Amino acid sequence: MKYNILLVEDEQKIAEGIMDYMNDRKAEYEICFTWAGDGDKALELVYENEYDLVLLDVMLPGADGFEICRAIRAKSYVPVIFLTARGREEDRLYGYAIGCDDYVVKPFSMAELSAKIMSFLRRSKGLWEKKSSIEAYDIVIYPDKLQVYVSGEEVRLAPKEYAMLKYFMEHRGMLITRDDLLVRLWGYDYEGSDRVVDNHIKKLRQALGESGKKIKTVFAKGYRMD
Repeated sequence: MKYNILLVEDEQKIAEGIMDYMNDRKAEYEICFTWAGDGDKALELVYENEYDLVLLDVMLPGADGFEICRAIRAKSYVPVIFLTARGREEDRLYGYAIGCDDYVVKPFSMAELSAKIMSFLRRSKGLWEKKSSIEAYDIVIYPDKLQVYVSGEEVRLAPKEYAMLKYFMEHRGMLITRDDLLVRLWGYDYEGSDRVVDNHIKKLRQALGESGKKIKTVFAKGYRMD
């Protein structure tokens, strides 16, 4: 069985060490690595290709690992393992909040990293399927084309409203807090008012017309798409 892994790491020695260790393993699995040494190149690869697993540094030239992780999660559920020297609790929690599956702090054991990689690969191989569309009620999203249709008619949404709608549809029935939306759409370092979320929710509801009523306000907590 063959696995394709995207390795995003700006330190060449670390990247080569991981690839050499994994390729030296005596196993029935073939590992094929694609290496990106900066965040901008990684984003290009993420948008253009599909992988079985992503190993992702946080501090990178260009786009950082958090931005890349958000881009991955907008497209797929492929396992993402952060490899980083940023071991603070708030960094790890933020990594999990935006969708990573594991967080490995440097320096790390190659044997342990290998075990984690193979565990995720065995679990995900054949289970991940790229979604061609996301549907709820009379709303359909086509992620590859960034298109939204309501009752068969295309609706134009600004990027933030599109991202909100997609998140709501992927988490139907779940309470989504303002803080969660702020972190996911504006970033961990956003320092403005959380009222910006309410303003974008209002615009999204207006754009969806009657279907916008499916996005309910949960008093003093956030929102939920019933």
